[in-house]
Amino acid sequence: MKPLLFIAAEPRECRPFVARWETSEPAALPVHWARRGTWRGREVLAIANGAGAARARAAVDAAPPPSAICNIGFCGALDEGLAPGDVFVADSVCNDEKTWLTCRPNGPKAPSGLLISVGRIAQTAREKKELSRTGAKVVEMEASGVARASEDLRIPFYCVRAVSDLSNEDFANDFNRCLRPDGRFDVPGLMLRAFASPVRRLGELIRLSRRTALASNNLGEFLGNCTF
Repeated sequence: MKPLLFIAAEPRECRPFVARWETSEPAALPVHWARRGTWRGREVLAIANGAGAARARAAVDAAPPPSAICNIGFCGALDEGLAPGDVFVADSVCNDEKTWLTCRPNGPKAPSGLLISVGRIAQTAREKKELSRTGAKVVEMEASGVARASEDLRIPFYCVRAVSDLSNEDFANDFNRCLRPDGRFDVPGLMLRAFASPVRRLGELIRLSRRTALASNNLGEFLGNCTF
């Protein structure tokens, strides 16, 4: 059988789920990080290739032909009812050009709705408020690339995300400035700039580290209880 493919931006978005597989090993692919293995007796492949739709699409193109693709990772809340660590299952994904319908995995109940995929990190509550006017409940950067790839391959597309930041929050750190062309964050540069305002910026990084750990664990548990 063709593998079930999971696409993320960062390895930490995948690891708690990969830890639930029966087997896993590194996969030699031209991407930042990849693991292949078996899960419930099925061949699976997880790839993290950096932020952005183009990086996500490149990850799909680098993989062997899959039976279905699931985009996973963190997201920003646009809906005030969503809290850090909440798992969100997209029933549709849009960008500024198109909307794609998604498949829904069989699994635990979770909030669902429209996800908007954009080309930059939503830094401010004002940006998130504007994005919410589209009807979207969460925002992220990779799903549209995976959606387009799934459409081109004519295979099922799933999208499951976990909330890392709230709709009414501004970021003190400029994450867009620290995002490199390869889709990875310039962590030393981010830390250096954070020391310029340690109370606000370092405190925010510590808080985000805790939230993303929670989101990643909740996402892994949710996916581990799903069937695709």
